[in-house]
Amino acid sequence: MLTDRDIDQASALLLDHWQKGRRLAALPDALRPRSRAEGYAIQARLERHTARPLFGWKIAATSKAGQAHIGVDGPMAGRLLAERVLADGGATPLGSNHMRVAEVEFAFRMGRDLPPRAAAYSTEEVLAAVDTLHPAIEIPDSRYDDFVTAGAPQLIADDACAHLVVAGAAAKTDWRRIDLAAHKGWGRNEGRFEREGSGANVLGDPRIALAWLANELRALGITLGQGQTVITGTCVKPIEVEPGDHVVADLGVLGGLSIRFT
Repeated sequence: MLTDRDIDQASALLLDHWQKGRRLAALPDALRPRSRAEGYAIQARLERHTARPLFGWKIAATSKAGQAHIGVDGPMAGRLLAERVLADGGATPLGSNHMRVAEVEFAFRMGRDLPPRAAAYSTEEVLAAVDTLHPAIEIPDSRYDDFVTAGAPQLIADDACAHLVVAGAAAKTDWRRIDLAAHKGWGRNEGRFEREGSGANVLGDPRIALAWLANELRALGITLGQGQTVITGTCVKPIEVEPGDHVVADLGVLGGLSIRFT
C-alpha cells in the first residue's frame, strides 16, 4: 500500500517526465500503484502543480478496440490541465510525443456541479447539468516507453495519457434533439487521408460516456464542476500525425475545428 509520501514522489516523477518530454519504463516498484484507487491518488497530485483551475476531464479507452490495445477492461478518467489547452486553428510542435495521434471527440461543458453522493447519477441527470456541446481534438501521450503494457493503475497515475486538447466553439444547433450515438464524425489529415466514425464508438454513446465519468468521480469523492469540459473519447480511429500535418475534426452540424503540427 502506497504511503502519502510515495504518492507524492510518484506524481512528481511522472510530472517531471511530462514537462521535460522524457519517458520511463515504469514507475519504480516502491512507487507503483497496484489498484485504480492508488492510480487516481497519484494523478490527483497534479492539481498541486497547476496555478489555474482544471479545464476538465478526459475519458480514455472508451472503445473495445482501445481497451484491447492497452490491455484494460474499461475506461479511465484523466485530468485536463488548463495550461495544456490549445486554440482552434493554431499550431503545436509534435516534439517528443511518441503516441503521435490526434483524436476526434465530443466534448460537454458543464452548466452546474455534480457533487459526490451515495446514489449513482442517471444519464438524464447528468445531461440536465450540461450547458453546451463542443467538438474537440485530443492529442494524447504517455510518459511510459510502452504504455500498451503499463496496466490500468499506472496509466491512470499517468493522467490516463492526457497531454494536449483543442476545444472548439459550442454547437449552434440543438444537440439535445440529435441521436449522438448515430451521429457521424470525420477526422481528416488534410492531403493524406480521412476517417469516419460515429458516437457509437464512444462507450456506445457519448452521453453514456459522460454519465460514466460523472459516476467515476462521484465514487472518488470528486465533484464534476460547473464550467469544466469533459472530452468523451475518440469517435474515429486515432489519426496518425507527423510534423507538417494539418488535422481537421468535423462533427457535421455540431461544428468542427483544426490543429496544425510543426
